[in-house]
Amino acid sequence: MDIAIDLGSSRTRVYVTDKGKVIDEATVAAIDLEKEEIIAVGDKAYKMLGKTPAKIEAMHLLDSGVIAESRLVEDMLKICLRDTSMGKMVKPRAVVAIPNGITEVEKHAVINAVLSLGVRKIYLMDSTKAAVMGCGVDAMSPRGKLVANFGGGRADAAVISLGGISATKSTNKAGNKMDEEIIKYARKEYNLIIGDNMAEACKNAIGSLMPMEEEKYFRLKGRDAISGLPKFVDVDSEEIREVITDVAMGMIDIIKSVLEETPPELMADIYTDGIVFTGGLANIYGFSKLIAQHTKINVRVAENPQDCVIKGCSKAIGYINSLEKSGKADSNPLFKVY
Repeated sequence: MDIAIDLGSSRTRVYVTDKGKVIDEATVAAIDLEKEEIIAVGDKAYKMLGKTPAKIEAMHLLDSGVIAESRLVEDMLKICLRDTSMGKMVKPRAVVAIPNGITEVEKHAVINAVLSLGVRKIYLMDSTKAAVMGCGVDAMSPRGKLVANFGGGRADAAVISLGGISATKSTNKAGNKMDEEIIKYARKEYNLIIGDNMAEACKNAIGSLMPMEEEKYFRLKGRDAISGLPKFVDVDSEEIREVITDVAMGMIDIIKSVLEETPPELMADIYTDGIVFTGGLANIYGFSKLIAQHTKINVRVAENPQDCVIKGCSKAIGYINSLEKSGKADSNPLFKVY
């Protein structure tokens, strides 16, 4: 059996052949600072964010798609996989998604984290290529495909043809930046101090980028900035839309930049086939319509867009045996082998 890993800023997903997706957990760990050991990982640790006593720290382990705490990521992966069939696997191969444009140092942080699991060979795959494959599009086709993969810590846009990337742009002002703007808005408008989890819950519940048929409401709970006492405020989707739109427009700008650098022959394919929209932010109401409005190109939201990268990595496992038998694994445009 082999494994596929999508190590995302917000969530980590792991797929095992013959088992399917075995892990879908927040990329968060809680550490006992006195004992210097992990006490919780994943969703359990996520619930601790902003709620821990002084001797315990809960933290996100990736920043903008890049590993911030390499040792902790290794430990988190081991703990998450401890109760899965991974423990019974002997030196599996791993297909791992990485963001566009990260440095060699950042790549090796990913490699070291995955090697700690006992894998014998790692196939690094660009996350946008994985996203394309995950939504059922042939990444090896000569037709140009533009994929917008927008997640929590990073937004990537790329044109893919024949397994390679013709043009690409990225920004780290993505879903987490939207959460930051909601936090700032609550403080400025209502003197309400809220945490990251509350802001993210608000975005997921009522976030929108186009007017809704019926506006929604969400109760923000936190602390009064003046009195220090508990406080709540009901906000509607219209005001949250105004808060997150500037961040969304920044992500749309990278799509425009990619289109400006795309060869004319591939532009014709993209205009015909449209933009493929993947990543967790594709679930925000009206985002795809906003992209279409500003690019004048149809946008197709993938089914379960948040899972496209891990699905693509799992599909890529199917190529490994044939590539290794043919001796072309090292030169295949889909992977870099380590």
